[in-house]
Amino acid sequence: MSIAVPRLGIRLPDVSYRAYRVWQRNRDVYLRLWKAEAIWPLAEPLITLLALGLGLGGLITRSELPGDQRYIEFIAPGILAVFPMWAAAGECGWGSFFRMENQRTYHAIIATPVSIEDVITGEVLWGATRGFISSVYILAVTAAFGLLDSPLALLVPVMAYISSFMFASVSLSYTSIARSISSLNYFFALFITPQFWLGGVFFPLENLPEELQVASWFVPATHVVDIYRGLVEGHLNLGHLGDLAWIAVVAAIFYYLALISMRRRLIQ
Repeated sequence: MSIAVPRLGIRLPDVSYRAYRVWQRNRDVYLRLWKAEAIWPLAEPLITLLALGLGLGGLITRSELPGDQRYIEFIAPGILAVFPMWAAAGECGWGSFFRMENQRTYHAIIATPVSIEDVITGEVLWGATRGFISSVYILAVTAAFGLLDSPLALLVPVMAYISSFMFASVSLSYTSIARSISSLNYFFALFITPQFWLGGVFFPLENLPEELQVASWFVPATHVVDIYRGLVEGHLNLGHLGDLAWIAVVAAIFYYLALISMRRRLIQ
């Protein structure tokens, strides 16, 4: 007697080496425009460090910060965390929406042997690459200010790629349901901007009310900033493994959501 085993209906992603070709296409476009693209990612963190680190920092005493730091030293790891986040989210937000709806690039690509999952994976990988590139710029700026206290800071671009993969996945999962490019403003206003204020970038989270401290734990940038502080200051501990695990969980969930949601959108 045979027993029928019901299928769970779970479809494995059809991702292949062709995802690299999608990444390569975006890279080639970027290399044609890199001179225009390079100015703002370098200027913005520099302006922020000068205005907040040196300007506002003159009003904050060392006793108010952990480790008797200068304020510019405190915010440097946070700057390293949030600006690559903007680069990755922007690339897989406005950039991906424009390629999908205005240029119809996705539709042209999936007419070839490249699968929808390849397209989405290539997009997320490119978003992570943009975050990586941004982190290299900012690392150079912080090094010029003498704000790197440990050789472990050389691992920041590696961590930037991992965290930017997460932010790119979150951004693309929202882009897959956005009906107009202006609706992306909700995502950046309600998700990306709070990362600045609840991620421990500009002030110690211990200064927040207890309810906001709990809420900040769920903010992905909080865990990214914690790891960057450990790398920049040379004080890694086992708690950072928990931060890395949370980043991996969020990245996996939203990457899979982006695959499912974008497939539904492109085949409708």
